[in-house]
Amino acid sequence: MITRNKLVLGDKSLKDITDDICAPIEAYPSKGWLGLFTGALGLLIFYVIIMGTIISTGMGLLGVNHPNAWGTMIITFVFWIGIGHAGTLISAILFLFRQKWRTSVARTAEAMTVFAVMTAGLFPLLHTGRPWLDYWLFPYPNQRGPLWVNFRSPLLWDVFAVSTYATVSMVFWYVGLIPDFATIKDRAKNKLRRTIYGALSMGWRGTARNWSHYEMLYLLLAGLSTPLVLSVHTIVSFDFAVSSLPGWHTTIFPPYFVAGAIFSGFAMVVTLMTLVRIGVPEFKNYITIDHMEVMNKIIMATGLMVGYAYGSEFFIAWYSGNPYEKYVFFNSRAFGPYAWSYWTMISCNVLIPQLFWFKKFRRSIPVMFVVSIFVNIGMWFERFVITITSLHRDFLPANWGNYPWSFFDGAILVGSFGMFLTLFLLYLRFFPAISIAEVKPVLPVGRENSKGGH
Repeated sequence: MITRNKLVLGDKSLKDITDDICAPIEAYPSKGWLGLFTGALGLLIFYVIIMGTIISTGMGLLGVNHPNAWGTMIITFVFWIGIGHAGTLISAILFLFRQKWRTSVARTAEAMTVFAVMTAGLFPLLHTGRPWLDYWLFPYPNQRGPLWVNFRSPLLWDVFAVSTYATVSMVFWYVGLIPDFATIKDRAKNKLRRTIYGALSMGWRGTARNWSHYEMLYLLLAGLSTPLVLSVHTIVSFDFAVSSLPGWHTTIFPPYFVAGAIFSGFAMVVTLMTLVRIGVPEFKNYITIDHMEVMNKIIMATGLMVGYAYGSEFFIAWYSGNPYEKYVFFNSRAFGPYAWSYWTMISCNVLIPQLFWFKKFRRSIPVMFVVSIFVNIGMWFERFVITITSLHRDFLPANWGNYPWSFFDGAILVGSFGMFLTLFLLYLRFFPAISIAEVKPVLPVGRENSKGGH
């Protein structure tokens, strides 16, 4: 008989679980949280200033030029959309498959999805160069006569896909929070907190009818969210795949992008969970090494898929006999002026995750933290390689030109982390980072409801 390790350590009672998860919300913020929040907020202010400067001065501050019409804005947009994939996967798909290990990490993964999509959504709007005219991008009845958006453009498909994904993810996240909001409301010591969390809990009383409706709605949202995991990054990949540009026009992009998104998303979850375990020591009993090891196995599996996709691209470029495809992959990417970025991508995404074949490394917090950072560096470089190496050399040598990286390119990339981390730290301070309602049922059967009682 196979015995599984406990999902909750420390011989916790039901009361202990509630106390531990509510502690970061009810206590005064720690010096560590205040220091991190101050740094993240400073980075967010810097980000706002940089974006304001780019809007007021023009896109010429970035490296976009002829022939590199797409640059850091689009690269970082695809990067953040990919980060948002793991949350829906952990919450929805693993919920449907009844994987109990998801309970401790699902809430934070869902929050990461919402914040990553919010961060990503700004980039296409700002990339237009005239964000005050972005309302022209949305298909709605208007007074412009026959002038409508181009429904055949994958860039418009992005508007539908990303907005749908963001809406469903936020509703899914919020619905899961409702029972826990009611718990915090009941424990509130002052009227303001009781009023706010009471409004957020939407009158939840914990009756059998409440739970029946909640479980039905949660199941429906999980079923609705599952195809979105595949559809969103598939449609983002169509931004490239439906073009006729060598290096982009390939049918492997949809599954390749989905696998890469899950790969980078899980790496970000591991990064954040490592920091949460350090920042809130009580959570080590709920986010255990076993949880981290399972996520590391998924990183290794999806990393192998991404490596297979890289190899397939080169094989098809060679086997097709198309001189333009071969030029892009062999002369531009692997051995051209951007070879450094290509081999950085290969090292971070294919070679470094192979450490997880060894159980010792899969269960080592320092190792998994470093590997997860490298994976996200590699996944940003993947989008950089795809975008820039196919654009910087056109069919005519007269149109060749490298991407002139500027200070503002780096600033918007770094600043976007300020927005993401500010939102994430506020979430840790005001929302229960672990689902109280979902963790309690995975306690060992027969455990007392409270110490010394039944």
